[in-house]
Amino acid sequence: MIESILHNQGAFAGSEAKGSKALDKDAFLRLLVTQLQHQDPLNPMDDKQFIAQLAQFSSLEQMNNIAAGITKLTEQAASQDMLSAAAFMGKEVVAAGSGLSKEKGAVSSVDFTLQGTATEVQVFVYDSSNNLVRTEKLSGRAAGTYSYAWDGKDDQGTSLPDGRYSVTFAATDAEGTPVLVSTAVSGRVTAVERTEDGVTRLRLADGRTVALSDVRTVTETSTAATEQE
Repeated sequence: MIESILHNQGAFAGSEAKGSKALDKDAFLRLLVTQLQHQDPLNPMDDKQFIAQLAQFSSLEQMNNIAAGITKLTEQAASQDMLSAAAFMGKEVVAAGSGLSKEKGAVSSVDFTLQGTATEVQVFVYDSSNNLVRTEKLSGRAAGTYSYAWDGKDDQGTSLPDGRYSVTFAATDAEGTPVLVSTAVSGRVTAVERTEDGVTRLRLADGRTVALSDVRTVTETSTAATEQE
């Protein structure tokens, strides 16, 4: 019966359709009232049908309340993340990441960890548009953590402009089997920011950013080291 009312009440249904394809609890209640107003007095709505529609209304209201509660919890969690992240200001952090930063000729480094012995390690550097700008081959290494320092140049030896870059590693053992490689970045936290998708990130002194959830270790920064920067 609700569907027939929607067709008969063109203006009302049209206004709801323009605003949203889904009916909220207020629209549902208005439909229910309209249905009662337009029912045949000689053939009123069946009690069971009316009770069923009231149950639908109650369920819809509960779902809306749950959705509102989840939204509020999400907002509170985001605010709590920002407050928690503020405690990282001025401290040195190590976080999962593969970003590189080049500023005034200085290039940040990235640590990479080999989970097994690798006879060959390839390095791929990408610019902010995800274009491959540099490929390098490193000598074989035993399992462990190493630091990679890019010289800021492309494959032709041309110095690339300042900006944000990223690096990936591909390692294989003597049999050509891939070796798992993980990467991490480190630096002093200078700012806390929240992205459009709600992720709290820490901005490092060299301009790189890392997600708060990716932080692995946090250490105090000495006053002398901070003053030197």
